[in-house]
Amino acid sequence: MNPSVRQPVHTLYGGAHLFRAGIAARAGEVALKALDDHGYPLPLPEVVEQKLRDKLRSDPVEDFRIDFEDGYGVRSDAEEDQHAANAAAVVSSALNLPRRVGVRIRALSGATESRARRTLDIFLEKLRWRQPPNFVVTLPKVASSTEVTELVNALRDLPAVGIELIVESPAALRSVAELIYASEGRCTGVHFGAYDYLSACGVSFPGQTLRHPLCDFARSHLQMHTADLGIPLADGVTNLLPVGANGQVHAAWKLHADCVRHALICGIYQGWDIHPAQLVSRHAAIYTFFAEHAEAAARRLKNFVERQEQATRIGTQFDDAATVLGLKTFFGRAVACGAMTADEAKEMTCVDFSSYSHLG
Repeated sequence: MNPSVRQPVHTLYGGAHLFRAGIAARAGEVALKALDDHGYPLPLPEVVEQKLRDKLRSDPVEDFRIDFEDGYGVRSDAEEDQHAANAAAVVSSALNLPRRVGVRIRALSGATESRARRTLDIFLEKLRWRQPPNFVVTLPKVASSTEVTELVNALRDLPAVGIELIVESPAALRSVAELIYASEGRCTGVHFGAYDYLSACGVSFPGQTLRHPLCDFARSHLQMHTADLGIPLADGVTNLLPVGANGQVHAAWKLHADCVRHALICGIYQGWDIHPAQLVSRHAAIYTFFAEHAEAAARRLKNFVERQEQATRIGTQFDDAATVLGLKTFFGRAVACGAMTADEAKEMTCVDFSSYSHLG
């Protein structure tokens, strides 16, 4: 993990027609109300619940994607033109925005290509005059390097704008290295589109879940190509929404938390959310994960450091430089996301993680 780069723990997608200034604070309010109305279905230590509530009040949305694709639907050209202009005006004002924001256009291929170009042109015209930091354009259903090159060319006058690629087909998975290369260094993230990918693989409704073995294979393949390049990988979305009666909300939160935890264990620290109430299970699962493992990880890391970084054994657990790198990654990520402070991590491990403390 590069401590100079802040990877958000999630990206919240919302339809472009709903995008307004202050949308992050509003999402946090919706999430807090859901938590108060329904109660969290899994046990939360008091300190974790307090961190969760503080997060939902102060910084609920780390990354927001203004969506002109699945979360937007089919609309007239006049409507989409107006929504693109309105959203771009809000972004260019740079007021009350999440720390990171971007736009997902439609696919730059097939029937949606011309519409995607038009929406992008409207957006970029505003951004040429005032561009917020950390702005990205997300390209969905990317299938060939030609589409990536077209997007790079459209952004020539805006060198600070990053590109995210959504890999959601077997063809894109096979050519992910080529797609990243075509971005000419602009690729700031690769996102996994699980449901299109599963459908393309012939998986029907009962098996369409982030926990499907084909998704584990795809994530592993993507990690293999992104890790060496230092490009963040984001997991897909859990599409069971936490709405309705208590039982429905609890079931959705439990499923979402399980998927978040599975991604963390796999070394994937970011995922999509598509409903504000998913912020509850997103942040709760993250804080719980780090709280559960902190004591054991700290004991192993501190023992290694105190033995002057020689290979060590605690009980049946053997640690050398390679496993200790994983322990340091654990605490670096914990500090970065706000699960613990740098002072707390240092007290537990005797290792200085202050370089990560500005990221949380």
